[in-house]
Amino acid sequence: MSSLFDPDLARTAFPVLLRGLLVTVELTVICGVLSLAFGLLVALARMSPFGPLRWIVSGYVQLVRATPLLIQLIYIYYALPFVGIRFSPFVSAVLGLTLNVSAYLAEVYRSGIEAVPRGQHDAAAALGMRPSVAMVRVILPQAIRIVIPALGNYMVSLFKDTSLAAVITVQEMLFAGQIVSAETYDYFTIYTMVFILYFAVGYPAIRLVILLEKRVKAGYSGRKKLIVTPTGGVETVELIK
Repeated sequence: MSSLFDPDLARTAFPVLLRGLLVTVELTVICGVLSLAFGLLVALARMSPFGPLRWIVSGYVQLVRATPLLIQLIYIYYALPFVGIRFSPFVSAVLGLTLNVSAYLAEVYRSGIEAVPRGQHDAAAALGMRPSVAMVRVILPQAIRIVIPALGNYMVSLFKDTSLAAVITVQEMLFAGQIVSAETYDYFTIYTMVFILYFAVGYPAIRLVILLEKRVKAGYSGRKKLIVTPTGGVETVELIK
């Protein structure tokens, strides 16, 4: 092992790889926040009674899901400039990753909304709530709680998928590793370091998602449920085990 792994090179390369890791985390946080918000909007648009909007959004979702993320990033950064649309590498990565993840999160949100019992919709309507108010105050809180584990898994996947941004020269961790290994020709040491750093961040994130899944299955330690009150409000009540 000592003949393969060079500790001195690992110490020298660590600051460079750490700067790349910070870019990776930055990409993950920015794209994660944007995707969570935009994915919800896309899900609501897909369920809109307005046909043209529903068809356009559905086409976007199917287009993204039917093509690889790698070609989407390449197209945004390398192909769009031919029609006068240019973005920096980082912005291209943010745009590509956000559009990609949002399409998948939209389906997650939609499944969560559809999983809310129909009686909740009917109760809100019987109390005179407009559909938009019922969605915000009654349906979405329950739907989001249902899909929290799935959302967490997609955020972990997003962290790993940021490595594809290296193909459009974003200086995230994999790109930093490629540069150092090309200079030193010690691919084993450098990519072992990259592997370890990805694991050091990814594994705690996976454990956090598992914890969230357990909390959701346990009903947040109290098996609580949102209900519509006769006054039109929303209350959380504890169910009997």
